[in-house]
Parts: sequence; C-alpha cells; structure tokens
Amino acid sequence: MKNRTIHTVIILGILSLVTILTVQLLWMQKTIRIQETNIAIQAKADSLNLKEFTQQVEVSLKKVLKQINLKTNVNYEVYGAVKELKTNHFTVDIQEDLQPYYLETLLKKEFDNQNIHQDFIYGIYDCFTDSIVLGSLIKYTKDSLYASVPDKTHGITPEKLNLKKDGHYFTVYFPDLKIKSIKSETLISPWIYICVILLLILIFFGFSLSIIIRQNRLSEIKNDFINNMTHELKTPISTISLSSEMLMRLEVADFEKVNKYAGIIFKENKRLEQQVERVLNVAKLDKDQVVLDKELFNVHDVLQEVKDNFELHHLSKGGSIKLELAATISDIHADPVHITNVIYNLLDNAVKYCEGNPTIIIKTSNERNGLKIEITDNGIGIKKENQREIFEKFYRVPTGNIHNVKGFGLGLYYVKLIMDAHQGKIEVRSNIGKGTSFTLFFS
Repeated sequence: MKNRTIHTVIILGILSLVTILTVQLLWMQKTIRIQETNIAIQAKADSLNLKEFTQQVEVSLKKVLKQINLKTNVNYEVYGAVKELKTNHFTVDIQEDLQPYYLETLLKKEFDNQNIHQDFIYGIYDCFTDSIVLGSLIKYTKDSLYASVPDKTHGITPEKLNLKKDGHYFTVYFPDLKIKSIKSETLISPWIYICVILLLILIFFGFSLSIIIRQNRLSEIKNDFINNMTHELKTPISTISLSSEMLMRLEVADFEKVNKYAGIIFKENKRLEQQVERVLNVAKLDKDQVVLDKELFNVHDVLQEVKDNFELHHLSKGGSIKLELAATISDIHADPVHITNVIYNLLDNAVKYCEGNPTIIIKTSNERNGLKIEITDNGIGIKKENQREIFEKFYRVPTGNIHNVKGFGLGLYYVKLIMDAHQGKIEVRSNIGKGTSFTLFFS
C-alpha cells in the first residue's frame, strides 16, 4: 500500500470520527433535554404524591383520634394534634395513655380506608411512667391487608423514632417509604455513554490504522527482500553462466584457464548454495521444524574456532578480532551448530557495516548466574529508532540510496530466533559513527 493511500485512509478515518462525534453530541444534547423534561415531570409528580400521602396520613390520624374520643369519652383536641415531623414520621397528642393493640386496630382500619399500603411502626409515650410502648412492625400484605409481626421491628428502636419526652402522644413511622429526590436523577449517564462509544471507536480506529501501517511496512520489507534476493541469486547465476560459456570456448589443453573458470563456478555455486540454505533455514524456523540438538560444550572453544576461521576467510584484506575470555564458567548446554551460526552472523554484520578495517572485540563474563558474550565492533552504528526493528524478518537498516551492503535481512532475525529457542536474551547498544555492541546471555 502506498503512502498516499495510507494518508487517504487516515483523512477519511478522521472525517468519520468527526462525523460520528458530531452525531453523538447532537444525540446527547437531545437526550439531555428529554431527560431534563422527564426529571421536571417526575419531580412534580413526586412532590404531588408526597403531598397527597401526607394529607392521607393526616386525615387517617385525625379519624383515629376521633375514634379514640368516642371510645374514651374524652374530648381530645383534633386540630393541631397531628404533627408531621418528617414525610414518613407523624405524632398525635393525646390526654391519656392508650392500649397499644386498640390503637393498632384503629390505625390499620383508617390506613386501609385511605389506601395507605405502607409498612409502619407505632409507639405510645407515657409521661407518667416516662416509658415508651413500642408496637410491632405492621406489615402490609395484599391478602390480609395488615398483619402484625411480633418482635420483628427490623432494628427500629424508640431512639431511632426520635420520640420526645413530654406529654402523652403516639407516633407513627413508615420505615420503608421511598422519598425520591430530584437530585437522584443526574445527567451523567449520557456523558458516560458517549465517552464509552467514542473510546471504542478510537480503539477500533487506532487498531485498524496500526494494522494498515504494519501491512504497508511488511509489504515494503517484502518487496525489498525480493529485490535483494533477486540480486543475490542473479549475480552468482550470471557468473556461473558466463564462466561455463568461457569453458566451452576454451581448448582442453589450456588447463590454467580451465582451472580458473572451474574455480569461479565452484565458488559461485557455493555462494548460491549458502544463500538458498539461509532462506530455507529461516523458513524451517518459522514452521518450528528446527530441533535443537543440545549438548554441554565449552563456548570458549567455539569462539576461538570461529575467530580463526573468520579471520582466514573474511579478514584477509585487513581487520582483526580480539578475544577477551574472562568467564570462569564457560560451559553451556546448547546446540553448538546454531550457536556457532549465531556468532558467525554477528561477526558478518560487524564486517558488512564497517567503512574501514573492522576491529571486533569478543568478551565473555559470568553475570547473574549465567554466561554473557559481548561482541563489539567499530562500524557505522545503528540509529536508535532502528534498533527495535533490526531483529524482525527481512528488515534491513536503511542506508539511503547506497546499496553496497548485501543480504536478505535474515541474519539478526535468525540470531533472535535461536536465542529465544535457547531461552536466552540478546541486547543491542549502538552509537552512530562509533560502533555497535551485541550482548548474548545464557542462563
């Protein structure tokens, strides 16, 4: 995918987000207006319901007081006797004490007549004995209307009723009355809704965009790999073809030239074989087809062997490799073939990315109950933004328009895979113009 296409997708995505956000804001504004209207209506309805309930209770209590007047032949003052302490708490002044269950009967009857279907607790205060007679919790049921529940007052005590300590009176308390406040309705829910929706959209958009960018990057890496592989394979094939053509033109007696061209063919064939083998090995690793043949061996011996071979075949024109083997415990349980290839790949990178004669230092040490191998070079270095990606498959550090570094971008990828397979770690430190250091750690 081209950069232009990505930019187009990003712009369209942003426009979509703005559109969705605008629609959501308009919807939220409308929802808030509707909610405000509903709250106002509900508040008005609640106020009317509470007022109606209070009036019904007062009417019932006044009728109860009148019934007491008829029963006791005592003229209790009806007007002003009923006092509303709270919406769910009322008191009625009387002259003398009453029998609790007689009062209970009257309250049940009058509350039922007024369609007051709420559980209630009543109490009678006697100023002569300074005592409170607390009746049972009176439960409302549809079948039996009201029923007493002895000794079950749901934790309601005289103290909780806030009974006063003067005069004779009885009190009625509705413990389960729901007093709905206008403030219980808030405007938070629409905001929460739109924030959640917007967050989900942003997450989805970000995820989709990351996939697009990654796919675009993988596409570029793939094209770069194909171009590099074509070049790497085409060069030895062309050389072999040309050398073969020259051999066919030579006379058999010219042994010197025959040996020359035969040597070229052999060398290029080996090079071609190595390139193909490298790609196939990585393909096997991707399919988890590589089986590690682990054994206990001395890594110092491997490093010495690799150093000697590498100097012979790759540093004949200049450069050096220095060993500083300070590890006292140098035996590791690993696959010696793959570990050797790992060291070769790191040394090969050090030579490839060095503008002059390479100077490579290989150090070993024992740290954190393990073995550390550090390979340092004097190469061109790796930029910090590229260091996180150098271990990815087919990735090659950008060098602008200069293509003097050969390879498929598989060397460090192979190194990372092998270290992961051994439960080891690899780290990189680099400074532009000063060099790079790779650290291998085996536990």
